[in-house]
Amino acid sequence: MSENQNKSIALPNVKRGIKPFFAGVKRELKKVSWPTYQETNRLFGVVVSVCVLLIVVMGVLGFAFETLVHLITRTGTGA
Repeated sequence: MSENQNKSIALPNVKRGIKPFFAGVKRELKKVSWPTYQETNRLFGVVVSVCVLLIVVMGVLGFAFETLVHLITRTGTGA
């Protein structure tokens, strides 16, 4: 057997409890660089604009493909 297989792997201490976990979460959230109100509004506008643009593009493509399929599969018997 190789030497690497004989060594045990150190596992995190799971039984420390929930209080230290949430204390660590609180510490980490204090390190986060939160956006300003103006930056949040600007980014919200960008997200909404991109969503509206994608809705319009998908609608136009759907209509174009539907029309194309209708023209291709039309039987020529007249309607």
